[in-house]
Amino acid sequence: MADQEVDRSFAAFFGEWAYTRGWDVPDVHWDAVTWLEDRGPLAVLRCFRGFGKSTLLAIYNAWCYWRDPSYRILHQGDQDRTAYKTARDTRHVLQHHPFTRGCAELLLRGSESFWWVSGSTDERNPSMQAAGITSNITSSRCDEAQNDDVEVPRNITNPEARAKMRYRLGEQTHCMVPGARQLFIGTPHTHDSLYDEMERMGADCLTIRMFKHERRFEDVKPGRHAVGFRPELVLAGIHAGTALLVEGEDYVLRDGGTVIEFLRPRDGIVDCYAGCAWPQRFTSAEMVSRRRKCKTVNEWDSQYQLHSRPLHEVRLDPARFRRYEVEPVLRYANRETALWLGRARIVSAACRWDPAGGKVGSDVSALAVVLSDEFGNRYWHRAVALEGEVAEFAADGKTITGGQVHRIAQVVKSLAIRRVTVENNGVGTFAPAILKAALKQARVHDCGVAEEPSTTNKNRTILEAFEGPLGSGKLWAHASVLDGPVWAQMRDWNPAVKSQPDDFLDAGAKALAETPERIGRIAPPADARWIPRGQERDDWRPSAGVFEVELED
Repeated sequence: MADQEVDRSFAAFFGEWAYTRGWDVPDVHWDAVTWLEDRGPLAVLRCFRGFGKSTLLAIYNAWCYWRDPSYRILHQGDQDRTAYKTARDTRHVLQHHPFTRGCAELLLRGSESFWWVSGSTDERNPSMQAAGITSNITSSRCDEAQNDDVEVPRNITNPEARAKMRYRLGEQTHCMVPGARQLFIGTPHTHDSLYDEMERMGADCLTIRMFKHERRFEDVKPGRHAVGFRPELVLAGIHAGTALLVEGEDYVLRDGGTVIEFLRPRDGIVDCYAGCAWPQRFTSAEMVSRRRKCKTVNEWDSQYQLHSRPLHEVRLDPARFRRYEVEPVLRYANRETALWLGRARIVSAACRWDPAGGKVGSDVSALAVVLSDEFGNRYWHRAVALEGEVAEFAADGKTITGGQVHRIAQVVKSLAIRRVTVENNGVGTFAPAILKAALKQARVHDCGVAEEPSTTNKNRTILEAFEGPLGSGKLWAHASVLDGPVWAQMRDWNPAVKSQPDDFLDAGAKALAETPERIGRIAPPADARWIPRGQERDDWRPSAGVFEVELED
């Protein structure tokens, strides 16, 4: 047994190992060392790529066994072979660390995936069990469960993959003995990162970004821009377009360095950084090199600044929607009915239903409603998931009492919709007739039902419908739309992937495509005789009337 007078803290153990290796330890590593020893029972360590987190974890594991040979660790990575690397590194530290080398009670036996230290009190469960996140760990028991970079690109490509990973992680709960600790360590790879979820659950979190201070500008013009700190590194562009901006040539600093004045315009993004976590290793030249190898700005932001972003380029960023929460209101004035959304007068509406059977494993049956005002703004007002059977009938077999069409009739009635377009593929071959019956029974006699087959490429339809309006700032979305599945579907959507969750986007895109472009009202000829139109029931759509014009031969 080691001398009882030896400092048994992790800082002392780590410091001795660093000394034998000749390491120049940066301050951020000491921060992580202190945190690892004192952290809570559920903990998350987010650190930038290249930090050396797995190396640090191996030293931590060896320290745990040095303090208590009966300690049991379940270490999981994204796959078996990556978990085995940390297990082997832990053994190496135990065999060569001055505090543990030659200690009889820490002699090792077993394979690289299962091994025991001498002094272990559990022959059934090893001191170290290393496994991938998809491996079977059902019968295991542990005092600490570690998850080292279990969130990687291959298991977070869509919501189903992320749900599967979380399901596998849930098995750890049943392997941990009462009072056991759980640790997550890694970098985020998606917008709904596992690490953010753990933080919301109350985890003890330590986040170490490459740069402590950051500020981003887009499409900058010459002139002054407030930064809020003195930039130490200014980078423009991403991937092959990355450029290191030079003070005095590309910009000058004003007001003590907290204001940057650009000397020429820059398209795209310009990032200002200060407070590098490890400046001796990650020099300006190194960061320029790494940024040029990042294909998207999301990859850079997630791997070095630890912002939860999908690694692929987000073609349709839901954050660019303009959010609103008001509901449309019918108003009557001057013998005219008008539909108002806040201060905007609505002049047209498109309602699209892409039916599905409502069965598990099938596409979502989605209903989308898009409104348009007289200035060309679009408002995605509803994105409704229709569940259950297409229609539910009473005992007489005729009266519709529920189902998807019943829900649609309620939406149509509440928003005074005048037309519903139904995609008549699959279930949609008979859905229009049932919807017409549901509208009739709901006493909605002034709403037409149109049928339209789906013949275009879905991804192309979505991209063409959303990309332009999102970039123009004329596309709004109701809070119920943004707070539902649309946000996640849009952030995950990749135009290069054929099969992905996109049912709400598809319905919304087709509703947007149906919304007409308004070019203003044209005055009638001076000699035209105006004929007033008969007022239809609550028709809120504006009209210039009907004219009879006589033309000379």
